[in-house]
Amino acid sequence: MIKIKEFKDKEKLEQPLLVSNIIQGVTTKGSPYLSITFQDKSGQIEGKLWDVKPDQLQLIKQGMILLVSFEVLNYREQLQLKIFDVKGMDQSTVMIDDFLPESNVSSEELQVSINKFIDEIKNPVYHTLVKSIVDEVGYDFYVYPAASKNHHEYKGGLGSHVVSMILLAKEVIRLYPLLDHDLLISGVILHDIGKTIELSGPILTEYTTAGRLLGHISIINSMIYHHACNHNLDKKEETMLLQHCVLSHHGQYDFGSPVLPLIPEAEVLHLIDNIDARMNMFGKVLDNIEEGSFTPRVFSLENRSIYKKKV
Repeated sequence: MIKIKEFKDKEKLEQPLLVSNIIQGVTTKGSPYLSITFQDKSGQIEGKLWDVKPDQLQLIKQGMILLVSFEVLNYREQLQLKIFDVKGMDQSTVMIDDFLPESNVSSEELQVSINKFIDEIKNPVYHTLVKSIVDEVGYDFYVYPAASKNHHEYKGGLGSHVVSMILLAKEVIRLYPLLDHDLLISGVILHDIGKTIELSGPILTEYTTAGRLLGHISIINSMIYHHACNHNLDKKEETMLLQHCVLSHHGQYDFGSPVLPLIPEAEVLHLIDNIDARMNMFGKVLDNIEEGSFTPRVFSLENRSIYKKKV
């Protein structure tokens, strides 16, 4: 089976693909069509099915793995599929995990790494709060994505994002000794852990009701307060500082933070969060284009076309 990232213009193929999104439309002549987003481990691609038949409408559902017959076309410098036909498959014979993008580091390795970083936190208040919250969240922390789209939006993305940020944080701490290691590392580990409630999981990730109504920033702030109360740490300054770091980590009111970073650790948390997210986006968009060419405009990167330099 050829991976989506390896598709080439004018190829004609028939192979299983996972349906991750469907948009139904009508042409100017009144004929129904479907715009379908397919995915496998290597990425996603959009396809068009024209003159949709009623039985095809019944068959094509989000989350289904279908046998798709198609031609790959280059449209406005981006590959898409012209779909000839789709056939149902016995879903019990296919593994959905085979079609889910995932971190290049296993969930088990992420768990070992993050637990090691937790053990390095010496301040008893920070250590107690972080370990207590991570233990409550459990294995979800290592398999959830960090977002539904844009960056680290794959199985294990949340843990991968946290590990990369910790490595960045350690370098910044080395350069700027005024930073409190335990506070910054604790903020990194917890800043996005509310996404295990905000998002539905690694399979066809969507926002949950709690995610849409509360958001991950409010969720983790509440978790910190709840665990602090359970351990009689709610009056400690460390608890308040840790809450401030997670509340301000988006850096601006317009981006969802209810407060702005007012301590050095909160400022650095915001900056390294942005660095790691954006480098992940750059890597993703550059991965699928040839050297010496520009990507299509990338909405999440200020609608810029990104250039891939020649090696």
